[in-house]
Amino acid sequence: MVRLTHAHYRQHVLPYYRAFESRFGYAALLGRTRHFGWYEPGDSPWGFPAAMRRMEVVAARKLALPPGASVLDAGCGVGDTARTVARAGGVCVTGIDGIEPDIAIARQRSARAGVPSGRTRFLLADYHALPFADASFDGVYTMESFVHSPSPSQGLAEFFRVLRPGGKLVMFEYASTPQDRLTPQARTALVRVCELSGMPGMLTLTHGELERLLQQTGFAVASVDDATAKVLPMLWALSVLGRLPYALARGLGRGDRMVNAMAAVEMYRHQDTWRYTICTATKP
Repeated sequence: MVRLTHAHYRQHVLPYYRAFESRFGYAALLGRTRHFGWYEPGDSPWGFPAAMRRMEVVAARKLALPPGASVLDAGCGVGDTARTVARAGGVCVTGIDGIEPDIAIARQRSARAGVPSGRTRFLLADYHALPFADASFDGVYTMESFVHSPSPSQGLAEFFRVLRPGGKLVMFEYASTPQDRLTPQARTALVRVCELSGMPGMLTLTHGELERLLQQTGFAVASVDDATAKVLPMLWALSVLGRLPYALARGLGRGDRMVNAMAAVEMYRHQDTWRYTICTATKP
């Protein structure tokens, strides 16, 4: 199963993140961070860095762990969330990711930021087969990384295994609408975006499915918050930026080459296809 998971990353996730549009867009607009921001009334939709830091502080607050607690960031990317959580929560964060260049960048950024030794560390690993002993962490979180999972049940089982009794899991993830409830246009847009972005988990985790799987795994679900309204300003801004390049690419019959522009435009247009949820659970 581990080999199959690695194959999924090689065949679907890595090509998406290595594509020129992804590399350029994430670097130019988001500083290589790959998650939505948190917006309150009055916040400018164009203030991407500030909004993303606010979202990361929300993660620290949702974890609500004592200083010095050990936390796993499952799908850490370049480590911005890990650094914010470590600072805001006073915890020690281990970030793991399947994209090796991102791990190198995460280490470099933590060193440049002067993060105290032991507060963050970053490893190349797969959250479906974590290289940690049972009961290694007080907390685990995902920040829009579980959508890439080809086997959500296996990922949740690993989170349960490495958490200590009483440990907390917080997941910032998308939930999709069952496809039979969507119009043909919305269904086509959702499926195509997920296929091109290597996100089978988004299609699998329909509304309420993550909570069901958490309970099936043994977790006690404490809360499920619909935070869609908090991220919509950023999606609107990205859809504005993506509208022209996506239209031009479609006119040339190459719309699939602009997957991020496609995702912003189509997912803002078809808001009935998804929700942004924050799910908090504990290991009894």
